[in-house]
Amino acid sequence: MPSSKDLYRILCDSEPSIPLFSQYWWLDTVCGANRWDVFHWMDKGCMRATFPVYVPASGIASMPPFTQAMGPWFATEAADTKYATALGRRQAICADFILKLRPYTVFMQNFHHSFVDWLPFYWEGFRQTTRYTYILGDISDAGKLWAAMSANIRRNINRARCRNKISVRRGLSAEDLSRMAAMTFGRQNLKLKHAHLLEALVAASRQRGRGDIWGGYDDEGRLHAAAFVVWHGDTAYYIAGGSDPALRESGAHSLTLWEAIRAVAAHSRSFDFEGSMLPGVERVFREFGAVQTPYFCISKGKPSVWDRIRIRLNRHG
Repeated sequence: MPSSKDLYRILCDSEPSIPLFSQYWWLDTVCGANRWDVFHWMDKGCMRATFPVYVPASGIASMPPFTQAMGPWFATEAADTKYATALGRRQAICADFILKLRPYTVFMQNFHHSFVDWLPFYWEGFRQTTRYTYILGDISDAGKLWAAMSANIRRNINRARCRNKISVRRGLSAEDLSRMAAMTFGRQNLKLKHAHLLEALVAASRQRGRGDIWGGYDDEGRLHAAAFVVWHGDTAYYIAGGSDPALRESGAHSLTLWEAIRAVAAHSRSFDFEGSMLPGVERVFREFGAVQTPYFCISKGKPSVWDRIRIRLNRHG
């Protein structure tokens, strides 16, 4: 008999509405094949809802690296379903999922922005923090995108292209991406974590024809900036990137992102910058013309010092 994860893999392969970060191949890569599970809700033999969870240590469910949001997925309701009926059914499904979460003393997960009713979790004592991503809702018309950008971003792009002779090429190596990202973190006195997972995600997405890396080069062959983008369903996502601090005034990062967005319009309808709560990063995404979009971080319990040690040991074990 197929396991719950086997059934989920079959569902993911046939249901494009399951978001990228809840796809089984993404979870296998960022969590490890044995560090995630999935809850199901069945109706008349059909899977009507799912809820994947990352389990870095027993009794703990949290968010894996490079993953913006997970949360419940619900099958599309029939067109004639009344709003009250659909809302009540989703609340009942969430109540069932909450029962399945009882073995976890610590829970923290970002839910996809399409999830808007967290009342069942509130009723059971969970907490909620609102976070934000930035989304370009329609990337099919480059002219409209350009017009919606701030003058600052347009200047950066023109400076990179015209004055600094930056050209953007696709197919950058995962190692160069990690190097660019590490330099960006280093400029902020931070360290890039999980570089090996980032490189594994590049390999997994390229194997499926769902992702690539764009790099901005000058006419001397120096790499100024990089952007890693993955697409699934009707959305493309900016996963990671960075720029050389010594060359960051060239405008290459803006141009690289712009060319990546234009390229993935062939695969996707919208572009999710994945957002950031950091003021400087938020400003850049906003100035691309992207729309601020809220999503929920739902949590319950707090990890102890011993919990954190267990998570680290499992991660490096």
